[in-house]
Parts: sequence; C-alpha cells; structure tokens
Amino acid sequence: MTTPSGSARGPRFPGIRSRMTGRSTDELHRVSSPLELLFDLTFVVAIAQVASQLAHRIAGGDAASGIGPYCMVFFAIWWAWMNFTWFASAYDTDDVPYRLLTLIQMGGVLVLAAGVPTAFAGGNFTAITIGYLIMRVGLVSQWVRAAIEHPARRTTALRYAIGISVVQVGWLSRLALPPGTEVWSFLVLAAADLSVPLWAERTGTTTWHPHHIAERYGLFTIIVLGESVAASAIGVQQGLDHSGLTLPLVTIAASGLVLLFALWWLYFLEPAGDALEAHRRFSYFWGYGHYFVFASLAALGAGLEVAVERGAGQVGTADVVVEYAIAIPVAVYLVMLWALHAPVVDEPVIRPLSIAVSAALVLLLPLASPVIGLEGAVLGVALVAAALTGVTIVDRARIASREQTPEES
Repeated sequence: MTTPSGSARGPRFPGIRSRMTGRSTDELHRVSSPLELLFDLTFVVAIAQVASQLAHRIAGGDAASGIGPYCMVFFAIWWAWMNFTWFASAYDTDDVPYRLLTLIQMGGVLVLAAGVPTAFAGGNFTAITIGYLIMRVGLVSQWVRAAIEHPARRTTALRYAIGISVVQVGWLSRLALPPGTEVWSFLVLAAADLSVPLWAERTGTTTWHPHHIAERYGLFTIIVLGESVAASAIGVQQGLDHSGLTLPLVTIAASGLVLLFALWWLYFLEPAGDALEAHRRFSYFWGYGHYFVFASLAALGAGLEVAVERGAGQVGTADVVVEYAIAIPVAVYLVMLWALHAPVVDEPVIRPLSIAVSAALVLLLPLASPVIGLEGAVLGVALVAAALTGVTIVDRARIASREQTPEES
C-alpha cells in the first residue's frame, strides 16, 4: 500500500539492488536516512581539523595568513558534502551499490581531513586533492548509474558525470603548477565546480525534495555548531589545566555557549522547507550561499577556542584580534542568514533592520575592548545574539496574534 505521493508506508527494504530512478519531489515524510547521518559524521573530523588549524593561526597572532587556506579547504569539504546531499535527495536508493559508493566517498573525506595540517603548514594540497578525487570518483559513479537506470534524466546525469570529471582533471593538474598560483587556480577551478550543476540541469532538473534538503542543511548546521562547542570545550580543558577555574574562563565559556545556542535558534526560525518548495528557482542561491553560513560557524568555533585559551592566560594574542575572530564570523552569519532566506520567503522571519543593527553592534564591540576586556566583548556578542533571538520571537508572536481571526482569538 502506498501513500498519495507514491512512497511506501513503513521502512523501505530495497534489497541488494534497486533501480535508480528519480524520487518524488512531494514524497510524504521524507527525512534523512541513517546512511546520510553516518556520512555526515565523517565531515565532523574534517571540520574539526580545519577549525583547529585556523585556531592555531589566530593564537599565533597570524590569523590573516590562515584565512586563505581555511577558505580553500572548507570549500572542498562543503562542496563534497553538498554534491552528495543533492544527489541523494533525488536518487537515494539505499541499496548495496549505493551504500558501497557512499562508503568510497566517506573514505575520501577522511583522506582529505588527514591532509589539512600540511595544507596549512606549507601549502601542500596533495592529500586534500587525493581525498577530493576519491570522493568525486564515488559521486561520478553514482551519476553514471543514474544515467543508465533513469532514461528520463539521462542527459542531465551524463552532464554531471562529464562536468565533474573534467573539473577533477583540473584539480589534479593544479598540483603541478608552480608556487604562487594557488589562489588564482583555486578560484578558477572552484568557479568551474560551481558551474557544473548550472550547466547539467539546463537539460532537465533533478527531483530533489525541498523539505529533505532543508532538513539536511539544518543537520549540517548543527554539526558545525557542535564542532564549535567541542572547540570551546577543548579550550576550557586546556585553560583548567593551565590556570584552574577563573572568572574570565567561566565568563567566556558560558558566553560562548549562549552565543552558539542563540545562533542555532535563529537558524531554525526561518521556514526553509516551505520556502524552497514555493521558490525552487532560488535553490542555487540558497544552497550555494550556505558556504558562508557553514564556514562562518566553523571559524567561530576557532575564535571561541582561542578566546577561552586567552582568558586562561595561555596565549599572548591581542584581545582585539581574538574578539574580531569571534565578531566577524557572527556578523557574516547573521547577514547571510537573512540574505539567503529573503528571496525565498514572503517576509523574512528575522527583520533586516534587526539583522543590520545586531551585525553592526557585534563588529563595534571589539573597539570597546580597552574598557570591557575580552570577556566583556564575548559576553556582549552573546547578549546581542540572544537579544536578536528574543526580539524576533516576540515580533513573530505579535504578528501571529494579529493575524488570528475573531473565531480563533
């Protein structure tokens, strides 16, 4: 027996092999599979590595030199995750071949994670490129299978397979380029990677599920936030070992937790699933723009880790540097959270004026560092985020109350 959308009731048991066809875009109760959740966990290692390396640069007073490697490595992490996520939303059969090809991609993530320290230390991207190649081999194999088994979208699937393969040749060739070409070659190849879906889907769009995509992005947001919590915990542990329990340490750690909680709350105030369902044409903008959401949250974790260490007297980095390592990611996150949802909702839940004021206050707080100190600045950023959350909740409750009919009130 099936639901109106064609999905079977109860758990799916696809067997050893099932035909790979596009899943329904209106499938009822579509949620992340256990395999998708396991796949996400491999990215925990990669994100932890890249955030840790950025934290080391910040702690060493050389944050600017770490921004480039951070953005490049995080792109590989994010793009590999994103490609798998959108493919799975359209073609997840969850059979044996699908699971084994996913396993290959998971192995690539771990190889990539192992190469993060050398990429930061000496600009050696060999291991990262190899890990990325392994992930792409698994993904291209999935697209080839989709082309064979789903004739209605064969051209689209082949375009994906060809486009990804051609760009991957470029990434491998990049390893042979002379020093000094890392940035421009990355920008060219990243742009090429980003253009593959735009080119491939001109012949027919894949059947991705809006609520499934929204859930997957929400789960990845939680994963990145979890890494920030873990990074703060590492800083607290090191601080306790170094100087014991102190008021600055407690203040910064507690403020960091409140900040992360408020940012989590703000993200899930926006109705992304319904918005994507109503405005599918903005899916590229929404999906691609999340690079800045995820990257800013991971960078925030690095900043919080250094802030805790600084509060315990472990590092000698100037307070204002550490404060901006927190303030800038938070400001970017807030602005992007509004910008990504503005085109896909009739009215953003978080008002643009509130976002603008909050982002400005966050960026101004480090300037008051000589007066309020590091712990005061971190506390201030947390209070701004908490206040924005509270104002938004009250504002939406007031609007909902006004929209009630006399019979409902």
